[in-house]
Amino acid sequence: MKTAIITGASSGLGREMARQIGDRFGGIREVWLIARREERLQELAEEMPVPVRIFPLDLTETAALEVLERELRERKPEVMFLVNASGYGKIGPVERLSLEEETGMVALNCQALCAVTRLVLPYMARKGRIIQFASAAAFLPQPDFAVYAATKSFVLSYSRALNSELKPREICVTAVCPGPVKTEFFDIAETTGSIPLYKRLVMAKPEKVAALALRDSMMGKTVSVYGPLMKAFWLISKILPHGLLLTVMEQL
Repeated sequence: MKTAIITGASSGLGREMARQIGDRFGGIREVWLIARREERLQELAEEMPVPVRIFPLDLTETAALEVLERELRERKPEVMFLVNASGYGKIGPVERLSLEEETGMVALNCQALCAVTRLVLPYMARKGRIIQFASAAAFLPQPDFAVYAATKSFVLSYSRALNSELKPREICVTAVCPGPVKTEFFDIAETTGSIPLYKRLVMAKPEKVAALALRDSMMGKTVSVYGPLMKAFWLISKILPHGLLLTVMEQL
């Protein structure tokens, strides 16, 4: 059965990706929604135009990964889309954030993403699509967002390497690198600090970021960056020394 698997589906970009995949791709016969909040998954399932299976799982737990592995092994889906949208960030200096918050970001943003990708890979269809949510924070170290930015740099590097590995299977891996997006992400991020004003001014709408991510994925692009400002930031971060850019950001 042609299937889409989406993590982080209870809110934000994961939720929006589930909606758009369900609406736009008639060949998808079933969508697997994965997130911790079961009630939010139930709400989304009622909106979906295709059959849905709900997995209320915390992907940082070994037992949750075992549940997913068992379901994959028993049902053997033909996975057309894997979307890894689970993740969170915390704002604040490294020495002030708790150890649990910092290691938790690594566990979910990096380790869980790798684990889910590895478990699903044997079931990916030829010409399937893997969409990994990184961030424009991946382009440059981010003081007061240091761990989060580092985890997203990992996702970007991992995704680009994986895309090369999977070319013989014609599977495209796209790292999605938006700037700030108007989602619940910042409700969590700002519990430990505030985002700079310039980031508030360039916030994107999640439906537009998701639509571009899907379009870029179908076009075979390895990186999807929404908006001219973030594309300019990506280019500048390749050209100018990071030390200079960090000085400018500190002044802003």
